[in-house]
Amino acid sequence: MKQILDKSLAGRQLPKHWPNWLSRFSAWVLFRRGWRAEGNLANRRKLIISIAPHTSNWDFFVGLFVLFTLRLKISFFGKHSLFIPPIGGLLRFIGGIPVERSKAHGMVGAIAEKIRAAETMVLVLTPEGTRKPVFPWRSGFIQIARAAQVPVQLVGFDYKKKTIVFGPVIEQVENVEQQMQTVYAFYARVCGKFPGNCLIK
Repeated sequence: MKQILDKSLAGRQLPKHWPNWLSRFSAWVLFRRGWRAEGNLANRRKLIISIAPHTSNWDFFVGLFVLFTLRLKISFFGKHSLFIPPIGGLLRFIGGIPVERSKAHGMVGAIAEKIRAAETMVLVLTPEGTRKPVFPWRSGFIQIARAAQVPVQLVGFDYKKKTIVFGPVIEQVENVEQQMQTVYAFYARVCGKFPGNCLIK
């Protein structure tokens, strides 16, 4: 059942950061734009959130308002070339971490170690890694979850239904390939801003 997106959808264990006035304003903006929510965000001190389909730059802005509404303190990765003034400061402020993809070797283990060492952490990743059509999707987020022993929640931005879909939670990753089939099955039902840029076979 669809519901208004507000901070009550994020449980107390999740790390929080943003002020209440920003949460209320962002919820109002999403409501006025026709966005609703389905489901709830997993109430965990440590969590990996997968967001897809990623087909448009608009995904970032929708995600930003969702982030502010839920008052979530998150971390996410972005191309190092994006972290230049003035946008670089903003990206870091909301949790962005610059990454050089050419030097990504060993990143899964390094990120998993940071998650294990942290008291709380919510890491947001996009499985496709690009707005362009690509298949198969990157399984790094699943591998990180397995190495760090934290759950993964699948979240979809459905532009056709104007719904933020808080999907299934993968509590424990044992088989990466098998879990990727769960990922594909969920996102096959979610319509991105530009559906033609989302490849799921």
